[in-house]
Amino acid sequence: MRSRHNTITAIFDGFYVALVTNLLLVLGCLPLVTLVFTTEAARSWPLYALTAPLCAPGLCAVFAVMSAYSAGDSGGVLRTYGRAWRATARPAMLWTAAAMAALVVLAVDARAAWGHRVGALALPVLATLIVLTIATTLLGLVTIADRPTARLREVARACVYLAVRRWYLTVASLLILVLLAQILAARPAIALGLAAAPLLYVVWANSRFTVRAALDPPTTAPQST
Repeated sequence: MRSRHNTITAIFDGFYVALVTNLLLVLGCLPLVTLVFTTEAARSWPLYALTAPLCAPGLCAVFAVMSAYSAGDSGGVLRTYGRAWRATARPAMLWTAAAMAALVVLAVDARAAWGHRVGALALPVLATLIVLTIATTLLGLVTIADRPTARLREVARACVYLAVRRWYLTVASLLILVLLAQILAARPAIALGLAAAPLLYVVWANSRFTVRAALDPPTTAPQST
């Protein structure tokens, strides 16, 4: 009976954390959510690029909630979110602003090369760089959520390397994000109310495992004399 009670409690805790996390995600990313419902992405992409950095602390805070839940703390969701938002606000916005600037430059170059002979060579390279930038940005946000005081230059160096080294996890995370984007486009209420937290948890778990070597470096055993 006690085991059954613990199982039921864990299930309800999981539902509670998922629902509250979805609500906090919407609130933290409210500028982007507003754009999704009021504009067309193809025409308003500059607004998306300008708004994304404002939502980065909210996403980092959601990752911090997931980290706390994974560690067994499912009670202080609001407290964990608020503390993480304040701690990651500046580095997360700077990190995402730099990523958005890089993506805009790459996208403009790709658009300029489209339909020209040089595009046959340039477009695959630009597409690869765009995917790598998105993957690095995601890993960086997970890293910042765990280490808000980390130097962004070191975060960039580690995340670029790890995104390529563990490419299979990177591909899996990006495919899940694509799935979430498709659900958001087709059923926004389901995406934001139900699907976002579970799918982002998988993305967070993949990304956390990818950057684990950088976040939790192995300790060197003391040498015996």
